[in-house]
Amino acid sequence: MNLEAFVLGSGGMMPLPSRHLTSVLLRKDGDLFLFDCGEGTQVSLRKLNLRWKKISAIFISHTHADHVTGLPGILMLSSQVDRDEPLYIYGPPKIRDYVEANRRVLDMYINYEIRVIEFTEGGTVFEGKDFSVSSFPLEHTKPCFGYTLVENPRPGVFYPEKARELDVPVGPLWATLQEGKPVQNAKGDLVEPSQVMGEPRKGRKFSYVTDTVYRDDIAPRVSGSDLLICEGMFASDLEESAREKKHLTAKQAAGIARDAGGVKRLGLIHFSPRYGKRELKKLKEEAREIFPETFLTRDQQVLEIPNED
Repeated sequence: MNLEAFVLGSGGMMPLPSRHLTSVLLRKDGDLFLFDCGEGTQVSLRKLNLRWKKISAIFISHTHADHVTGLPGILMLSSQVDRDEPLYIYGPPKIRDYVEANRRVLDMYINYEIRVIEFTEGGTVFEGKDFSVSSFPLEHTKPCFGYTLVENPRPGVFYPEKARELDVPVGPLWATLQEGKPVQNAKGDLVEPSQVMGEPRKGRKFSYVTDTVYRDDIAPRVSGSDLLICEGMFASDLEESAREKKHLTAKQAAGIARDAGGVKRLGLIHFSPRYGKRELKKLKEEAREIFPETFLTRDQQVLEIPNED
């Protein structure tokens, strides 16, 4: 089953000609989940030929302009296609006010249901058939949350030779065992899935963290992430400024990835507009000294998130 992340915008504060504001889209088995919706989100969706009709839910970290200014356009765009399913929008307080104010002031034509769910504490906010999305508190100048998407454990490896040894005929009964259900073999004996399958395998994990001061409790939340997208807004020489504005340096983001344990890749995002392409290399170099598997995200970047096995 496919799991891919698309970086729609990697910038913070203000858009640049080659850097839209922060937004990341996750595609899981054809469904799309949007994390933040900065200015320029629609442009990247178009360039990547992604079908916005398939966006099932939008998860907003906080209601600062550089994370929500692309939302009105997405809401209006979704009225240009046939949409039968509701669009869910999750976020901290005031996200409902923002959505409703834009609909009213812009006199939006909306021909589908929008369901806004606000929360003030961390916890599970969305559940799919084989995964869940949870939020956890960050510390910024207004209420802010990070998110994780975690897949349920996958069934273990199926061993055909064991099924044959237990007289389970090839066909639908094999599929039933792989679904975790017992079957009767040719002799009428009960065969349990554990007799023909290995241990359950870990599902994948995606984590999204942006706009926060460094906190020790972030690392446990993102532990085991196959992909961690985390803000690295400033270089370490601006650590004091980052603390005052409640942002992370690239070096601090790398420390979170290192301390979390089990993080496979760290993608830095939400770069200050003070850094051009050349200057961004400094952020990557500082982060890699602490967490070697660090890279700089870029607009329209596509990131595969494969299973371990």
